Amino acid sequence: MQERSSVGELANQLRQELNRYSVGGKLPSSRALVERFRVSPVTVSRALAQLAAEGLVVTRPGAGAFRAETRPATAAVADTSWQEVALSADGAADVVPRTVDASAVMATLAVPPPGVIEFNGGYLHPSLQPERAMAAALSRAGRRPGAWGRPPLEGLPELREWFARGIGGAVTAADVLISAGGQTALTTALRALAPPGAPVLVESPTYPGMLAIARAAGLRPVPVPVDADGVRPSLLADAFHATGARVFVCQPLFQNPTGAVLAPARRPEVLRIARDAGAFVIEDDFVRRLVHEDAGPLPRPLAADDPDGVVVHVGSLTKATSPSFRVSALAAHGPVLERLRAIQVVDTFFVPRPLQEAALELVGSPAWPRHLRAISTELKTRRDTMTTALRLELPTFSLPHIPSGGYHLWLRLPEGAGGTSQAFGSGGEQSLTIAALRAGVSITPGRPYFSAEPPAAHVRLSFAAVAGTGEIVEGVRRLRAACEEVL
Repeated sequence: MQERSSVGELANQLRQELNRYSVGGKLPSSRALVERFRVSPVTVSRALAQLAAEGLVVTRPGAGAFRAETRPATAAVADTSWQEVALSADGAADVVPRTVDASAVMATLAVPPPGVIEFNGGYLHPSLQPERAMAAALSRAGRRPGAWGRPPLEGLPELREWFARGIGGAVTAADVLISAGGQTALTTALRALAPPGAPVLVESPTYPGMLAIARAAGLRPVPVPVDADGVRPSLLADAFHATGARVFVCQPLFQNPTGAVLAPARRPEVLRIARDAGAFVIEDDFVRRLVHEDAGPLPRPLAADDPDGVVVHVGSLTKATSPSFRVSALAAHGPVLERLRAIQVVDTFFVPRPLQEAALELVGSPAWPRHLRAISTELKTRRDTMTTALRLELPTFSLPHIPSGGYHLWLRLPEGAGGTSQAFGSGGEQSLTIAALRAGVSITPGRPYFSAEPPAAHVRLSFAAVAGTGEIVEGVRRLRAACEEVL
């Protein structure tokens, strides 16, 4: 964060000084800028690259940076009002909507303003990411023979084998496709398994990004309630019977947002119910590598206990590494695998080979298990710090389940005497979110996690995207101040 700030500050300073130089005039050398502004050579290089991208300077390797020619005045704003008609004509008849609501997804990807504590993040803070190990892996990958050539369409065999071993059971490399991140893999799976207009069963609450995928594909999400032991099998069977759905999307391990783990007795029930309905289960195994230190042995993926091809498994490296390290796997048995493969090839061709090679280098290095052990310890510490702070500062917030994996807590907001949430109805969630941002902490309201009317008001708080435990304590204190403002 400090490096990014320094780059912006240096770029602003150089931008203000450009008038000192004539067009084509040479700017001070990188060494002179390092000494003058007392920043690193990397900061100078990035600041100059930013100015070059803006067309203000031209950089010449070995010669330096020079002021660019003045750009012509900006042309008059064009009239694009005609697009309203073109984009909306006959839209009501679209089976697959052309307008996609990405607001819930973008809210989790947006970087908060400076000084705001990020309780709404969905990725590890840079201090928790294996940046050196990833950089080293990418460097080694770039030197591999054929690293810049075209990879096999299904993905590198060694990487497919690595994912297959992680899933277990009878899954082999032949059952695995390498995909560009979990979101892309989920999109491919839903397109392959459900036609536009069809119902798709989802956990309630569930990941808003998956709801957005389903709606963008013209599907109808149908909620199936989740409790502390995961999805409720009896309600799942009822939902299949009532809707005729052929797909159920679930997160059996550290479910988002509740953190629930599907109970051992329910696992075979879910598979049996789906098989009897002639339906697929899309298993989103998104945080298996973000287990906490006190979790104990993890259950196997559902795909490991599925000999009949019911489960389409999605697993990813992204959550345990970096939002930009978008490497995931799709695993399936039977004819559905060819359909998944065909859709993925049409949509994206393949995952860039250098990134696949870097993934192989990373997971095969001694740094990988060290990284997993380190984040396992750190996530438990952060979780405990947040739960302690919440009980101290916000004792009326209900925390029904403390997960032993993942990166967030799911809180139910306090209710009034009449059983309704006082200031925390659906509008109250939004009021609290806005007040929290004014207080300097960003949170995620619960409403986007429900495909139908929510039973109560909730918020989700992430403890992975902040700098450390000090920010967690301060963030909860700021949240309490926001609550006092709303109430």
